[in-house]
Amino acid sequence: MIDPDGFRPNVGIILSNEQRRLFWGRRIGQNAWQFPQGGIKSDETPLEAMYRELEEEVGLTSDKVTVLGCTQGWLRYRLPRRFIRRRCGPTCIGQKQVWFMLRVDCAEGELCLDRSAKPEFDAWRWVRYWYPLREVVYFKRHVYARALEELAPLLYPEGAPLRDQPLPDPAPPEPPSREPSPPDLRLRDPLTDTEIGPRIAAEHDDLRRHVAPVRLTGSLRQRRR
Repeated sequence: MIDPDGFRPNVGIILSNEQRRLFWGRRIGQNAWQFPQGGIKSDETPLEAMYRELEEEVGLTSDKVTVLGCTQGWLRYRLPRRFIRRRCGPTCIGQKQVWFMLRVDCAEGELCLDRSAKPEFDAWRWVRYWYPLREVVYFKRHVYARALEELAPLLYPEGAPLRDQPLPDPAPPEPPSREPSPPDLRLRDPLTDTEIGPRIAAEHDDLRRHVAPVRLTGSLRQRRR
């Protein structure tokens, strides 16, 4: 499903643990790391798509996590020209995303990377809050920065940790959209029909990166059930 501007609707998932570290997954067969993400089907709300992708990519069901909040509206990134396929139906020039912040409420041994027939990740680890901004592929970096800045108060009500230096690449201007933010971005759990909480819309322009070494926590070959 691609919108009139060429962007595919998508959800991004940020998983946090008790130490406020974030799940960081290595894409299968690649030396590339990212947060879980995936497309929104035409009959899904962003929340429903998030729960489906959560189970497919990391093996967790809705009862294993708590949704802390999500970003407001769409965050967009464009694909580099070499990744755009212009001969495969509607042309997709990038992704428009809603990002969810989740707290993991189960033991980390319950994470399973090969729950689906085509796994997304083959290894994962816990990282500090701003670490992904240094490691994620360059064309997603500005969206990661905006999502982490907007959602930081959910994990750090006292103030997020500082980043050591500005982002290496400035955020490109967001292309105009011919549509308003989708009305189904309500924060209600479809399973219980309960309110999850307010969406956070805070900007932290003076935050600086905080990076620290991390360890490999799990993999397809050595996962704990």
